Amino acid sequence: MWAEAREYALPPDRVDPPLAGRPYDLRHARITRRLNAGVPIAEVARRVGNSPEVIHRRYHGCSDGHEEAANPKITKALEEDGDTA
Repeated sequence: MWAEAREYALPPDRVDPPLAGRPYDLRHARITRRLNAGVPIAEVARRVGNSPEVIHRRYHGCSDGHEEAANPKITKALEEDGDTA
């Protein structure tokens, strides 16, 4: 059924490549995209029906660039609290 749906839904040049080869791949892509958008793990977990622990364990490597975005926020919070260490 999935193969038939791919033929119906995708352009001909995208039917054979492995992109979304299984229905689960779509779920994985959605979770990864939300995490990379900065949605908190707990919220992603709630929306997809998993525990935060499962999301963290399975998708721990997909937070590229988040440290660079978080560091200035941490620095600002510390400075606002008078902590310059």
